[in-house]
Amino acid sequence: MALVTADMTINDAVKKYSATMKVFNQYNVDSCCGGAQSIKAAAELNGTNLAKLLADLNTAAGGGK
Repeated sequence: MALVTADMTINDAVKKYSATMKVFNQYNVDSCCGGAQSIKAAAELNGTNLAKLLADLNTAAGGGK
């Protein structure tokens, strides 16, 4: 079961799983000013592969492989 989902906001993911901050930084996803948007919206805006981002976020959160 995924801990971090596409419909979560960036802020919620970081609050629940602080290790995700590093992943957002690696993907150049704005976790400060853009933190209120969903992870899906941030990925679309940034041109980031959503599936890969979520996999990496879930690994960082402890729910990955």
